[in-house]
Parts: sequence; C-alpha cells; structure tokens
Amino acid sequence: MSVFLHELAKAQPKGKQRRRWLYVPYDQLTDRIGPLARESASGLGIVLVETTWKARQRPYHKQKLALVLANQRHFALEQARRGIKVRYLIGTEPYAELLGQVAAELAPLQVMRPAERELRAELAPLFADGLLQEIPHEGWLSTAADFEEQEGPPWRMDAFYRVVRQRTGILMERGKPVGGKFSFDADNRKPWHGTPSAPDELTFPRDAIKDEVLAMVAREFAEHPGELRPDHLPATQRDAETLWAHAKRECLPQFGPYEDAMSTRSTGLFHTRISPLLNLHRLLPVDVVRDAVALDIPLASKEGFVRQILGWREFVRHVHEATDGFRSLPPAMAAKEPSAAQPLPAAFWRGNSGLHCLDRVVQDVWREAYSHHITRLMVIGNLASLLDVSPRALTDWFWVAYADAYDWVVEPNVLAMACHAHGEVMTTKPYVSGSAYIDRMSDYCEGCAFDPKTTCPVTRLYWHFLNRNQARLAGNHRMAIPMRAAAQRTPAQKRADASTFAAVTSVLAKGGTLSPDSLPIPAAAAQK
Repeated sequence: MSVFLHELAKAQPKGKQRRRWLYVPYDQLTDRIGPLARESASGLGIVLVETTWKARQRPYHKQKLALVLANQRHFALEQARRGIKVRYLIGTEPYAELLGQVAAELAPLQVMRPAERELRAELAPLFADGLLQEIPHEGWLSTAADFEEQEGPPWRMDAFYRVVRQRTGILMERGKPVGGKFSFDADNRKPWHGTPSAPDELTFPRDAIKDEVLAMVAREFAEHPGELRPDHLPATQRDAETLWAHAKRECLPQFGPYEDAMSTRSTGLFHTRISPLLNLHRLLPVDVVRDAVALDIPLASKEGFVRQILGWREFVRHVHEATDGFRSLPPAMAAKEPSAAQPLPAAFWRGNSGLHCLDRVVQDVWREAYSHHITRLMVIGNLASLLDVSPRALTDWFWVAYADAYDWVVEPNVLAMACHAHGEVMTTKPYVSGSAYIDRMSDYCEGCAFDPKTTCPVTRLYWHFLNRNQARLAGNHRMAIPMRAAAQRTPAQKRADASTFAAVTSVLAKGGTLSPDSLPIPAAAAQK
C-alpha cells in the first residue's frame, strides 16, 4: 500500500454513521467555504478523484502535476483527521466514469460549481442523470450581477472593478476610493535595478506524501516537460499559510512600484507567487484581499494587489463564463487566426531562440512552472504576437506550462488579452512593443547577442506587426499614435521590416537560433 493510502486509512473516522456526501474537485481544496465550512464533520463525507486520464490530456508541466496531486492528497488527510469520511478514487478513467460508479451509490452527490468549463463538460452526463447536484461556488468575490452592470460584449475590467469596489466597500471611504482614485497602475511602472533587495523564493518542508507524489510524477509522466523541484512544493495548509505570511512580509510592501519590472536576478521580484494555491483554494481570495487591505504598506502596493485579485482575476472568470469559453460571441468577435498563422516555434519549449529575453523567460518557466504577469504578457505574449504565432497554440502552451493555468484563467488572459484574438471583447488593444520597452523594464538585453538599439529584430517585428494589421487596428483609438508612426515609415523601412520578419520566422520554424549574422538587415541600418 502506498504511503498516502496507508496514512488515509489510519486517519479515517471510525463508525458507520450516516453521512451526506460531497464531491470536491481538484481546485476546491478548502474547508473554509461551502458545506465543509458550515456542517458537522461527523455528518459529512467527501469524494476526491485522482486520475491519470486528466494528466494525459495535455503535456502538463511536471511541477504542476505534483502541485495538484500533493495538495489533493494532503487535503484528503486533513479532512479525514478532522472527522470527515473520505472516499479517494484512483484510476486511469475519465472523471465521469470514475465518479459515476460512486455517485450511483451515494447519490445525489453535491458539488460546488466547478470553475473549469472543461470539468463541467466532462461531468455533464452525471448532472443530467441526477447523480451530481450543483450548488453555488462560494470562493468568488463578485457576482454575475456585478458583471452584468456592463452591457457587453465588449467588457472592460476597470468598469467592473469600480462596480465591485463600490458594492463591497473595499478600499472605499464615504463612497469614494481611498487615495482619490480607483487605480494606481500609472504609478507602478518602475524598472528594478537591484534595490530594494528582492526576497528569496520560499522553500517548504519535504514529507513522505510529497515525495511519493514526486516519484510517481517522475515515473509516470517522464515524457512531460519541466523540472520537478521538491523543495518548492507547497502542499499542506500550513505551507499555504507560510507562503502567504512570507508574501505579506517580504513582497507586498514593494509590490506596487516594481509590479511591471523584469529581471534575470529574480523571476518573481515582489510578486507573491500565491496564484497556484489561490486557484486551488488552498488560499482564499476573500482572506488575501482582507489581509492585504489591513497591511500597513503604501497604497499603490495595496491597491495594485487588490486589483489583481478583486479586479482582474474575477473579471476573466466572468468573461469566460459569459462566452462559454469564447464559444458564444458575436461574429465580429469570433477568434481570428492571423492570416498566415505560424506554429509555435520549438524555442518556446527549448529556450534557444537567440533572443535573450524570450529564452530566459522560457527557461525560467520550464524550471519553475511560473513567471509573473508582465513576463507572460510583454515577453512571451508580445513576441508570439509579433511572430504571428497561432493564438490557440500559444494559449495551449500557457495551459501546460504554468502551475496556475486553468481554462477560465488562461483562455481570457492569453487568447483574448495577450493575443487580442477576439479583438476588443475584453481589452482595448494588442499588448505589443518593440525592444525599447523590454530594455527599459528589464535587464534581459544585457545578456543578449543583439543590441536593443541597433541589431535587435524585435523592433522591426513590431513595426511589421502594425503594418500587416492595419485593417484590423484601424479606428482603435489606443493604437492611433503607433499606427500613425507605422504609416510614416518609408517603403525601404517597410521592406526591411518584412525581410526581418521573414528571416526570423524562417530560422525559428526550423528550430534554429537567431544571431545578428542570420538577419538580413546590417547593424548600420539600426532601427531606422
């Protein structure tokens, strides 16, 4: 018998008293919301499902698999030890098949509405047959009514955020936002040059449950990408609380000013790294927002963090629900592949493009299953857009690469925001830039074979992006200035931009590495 199953058998409550049963999905691992928070432990039982079927649907990062499985196993033990009866199902079949057998015995099983559309679709037959009964998911901070105050699509996060702030009173005084404005985003754009010192990445104690999961993932999913990092695997409730305490103490005081900064010296800088545990509900959004508001830290840092949780996280969930995962939209907002969409280059798996910014972030992701939101948006997403990569291919890459990625998170953030594949459904413009932005906000250019002011192809890729998307971006007021600048480029410059795009995409499509000598534009031409 495995260590986990042995420990679970020992922890199970004795007796055969009648219990009401709940199914707990893999991303609802908490007893602080729903029936588990309100009802007597002696009257409840839970069903948890662990199946290799889910893990084999995509080549998920090994560390993500370990994170989900270790947390679910520890959650099972925590609940058994407090008197909850636990049925822990292990198999290779789809969820509906494994769960259906037990649901028929214990029906109806109640479940808080699954966050992931993919899981809801998989379990639909059990709901239809009355074997599963949906109850509201109590982990969210906003309501459908909050979202519906906008008559979208299109929808806008800032308008939604104001509605939720006003309804909840969070960071509000006498009906007005604390500090006189709802967002301090404009104040939070400083590059980081080494001071103040960035906190070290936290480590967590090893235990037999974690080690067993790590060994299983290494054995069963050896072909999956990514490193396993045993000392960086939070899995118990105590681990989650330790991470949050560290974040409050070491990260949040400096979070605001350096929120957009990027560095080779720290992959996280002052970002909290709590999103993987937040999306599993090991940490609750209501708790982290309440705690952040109570901290004695600069308002720009406090509001910037609250906006990420109360604003953006809630907003993308509503957009995903309202569009049925972007399957139900007006024709004008249906996803549009670029006219000649490129497949995802091998460099996104290998980190060998020759562009140091991209390679460093890719290598960090395959080591940590993490990077913060600006490296995701302005390095990974930006360069993929400039290279005309298929939005769906990039979205699927994010889904497997990041420990915090689930469909309701990754599809809005990547498909609709980073790639702007649905136009202005939830963002007003594409998030693209040339080399100047990356050079200003990071130290990536210092280690690159390309010079950001002369030989770097990223700026020419940027101009070519604007040129080939003229029709799509015409009339977009937020793109008016760069589009006018693009229109003023000479025919020779536009030919050089197009030649650079063709050369870069050709080299990357073959799995090659870019160098200044591999591009057709001599250094003397610079970025003119």
